[in-house]
Amino acid sequence: MEAPPAAPGDAPGPRRRSRAVEILAAGLVLLIVVRGPLASLVSNPRLSTWMTVFVSVLVQATPFLVLGVLLSAAIAVYVPRAFWAKALPRHPVLAVPVAGLAGVVLPGCECGSVPIAGALVRRGVSPAAAIAFLLAAPAINPVVLTATAIAFPKNPAMVVGRAGASLIVAVLMGWLWLRLGKEEWIKLPYRTEYDGMPRFQAFVAACRHDIMHAGGFLVLGAAAAATINVTVPQSLLQSLADKAVLAVIALALLAVLLSICSEADAFVAASLSTFSLTARLVFLVVGPMVDLKLIAMQSGVFGRRFAWRFAPATLLMAILIGSAVGVVLL
Repeated sequence: MEAPPAAPGDAPGPRRRSRAVEILAAGLVLLIVVRGPLASLVSNPRLSTWMTVFVSVLVQATPFLVLGVLLSAAIAVYVPRAFWAKALPRHPVLAVPVAGLAGVVLPGCECGSVPIAGALVRRGVSPAAAIAFLLAAPAINPVVLTATAIAFPKNPAMVVGRAGASLIVAVLMGWLWLRLGKEEWIKLPYRTEYDGMPRFQAFVAACRHDIMHAGGFLVLGAAAAATINVTVPQSLLQSLADKAVLAVIALALLAVLLSICSEADAFVAASLSTFSLTARLVFLVVGPMVDLKLIAMQSGVFGRRFAWRFAPATLLMAILIGSAVGVVLL
C-alpha cells in the first residue's frame, strides 16, 4: 500500500523554495539598484559591456516574467480545469486548432503550459489537442506578444510572424500526433500538487514554483546572452550570420540550450542583432516549444517515451515553419 502524500507543511521543500525565491528576488533588486556603481568600478570595457547587456535584459524582461507568473498561477488555481474539456469540439481534428487558439487566454510561459496540458489529458481531452495547447500557449499569449513588440519596436512583423508560425507548428504537431501518435507513449503520473490546499495558498505556491523555474532560467539566459555578445568573436558571429542556413540552425540550437522563458526570450533575441530577423524568428519559435527544461518537464509529465520522440519532431517542424514564415514576412 502506498503511503499517503505528505501535507504541504510536512516537508522542508516549500521552505527551501521560499528562501530561494527571496534570495533570487533580493539579488535581482540589488543588482538593478547598484548597476551604476558596479559599471563605474569595472575598468575593463568587455566586463562593462557584459554587465550592461546582462542588466538591460533582466530589467526589460522581469516585469513581463512577473506578470506572466501571476496570471498563469491565477488561471491554474481559480479556473476549473474541466472548463478546457467543455470548451473544445468533440472531433479531434477540429479540437486541435481550437486548443491551439485557446493558448491566447493563458498569459504564462511554457513552465505553466506543461502541467496544464497534462491535466487536460487527465480530464479526457485528446492528446493531440493538449499538444496543440502545450505548444501554442507560451508563444501566442498577449504577454509574450506584447514583450515581443516592445523588444522589436521597429519590426512589428516579428509579432505577426511569431504568432503565426507558432500556431501553425502547434496545429501541425497536433495533427501529426493524430496520424502517428500512440497512446502507450504517454505515461501520466498522478499528481496532487495543489489538491486540498486553500486557493490563496495554492496561488502563492504556484507563483513560487513558476518564479523558481522561470526566474532562474532568465538569469542564466541573460548571462549567456551577455557572454555571447562579449566573448564570441564578432567575426565568427558574422560568418554564421552571413550564411542563412547556418544562422537559422545556430539560433535554433541556441534556443534549445539557453532555455529562456517565453516572456523574456524576445529581449535576448533582440540583443543578437548580428543575425537576420528570420534567424531570430526561428529562435523565438523554437524556444517556447523545445528547450532543455521543457524536455525535462515533458518527461516528468508525459513520460520519457513521449518526450524523446516529441522534442526532435517539434524542433524540426519549428525550424522549417519559422524559416518559411520569416522568408515571407521579413
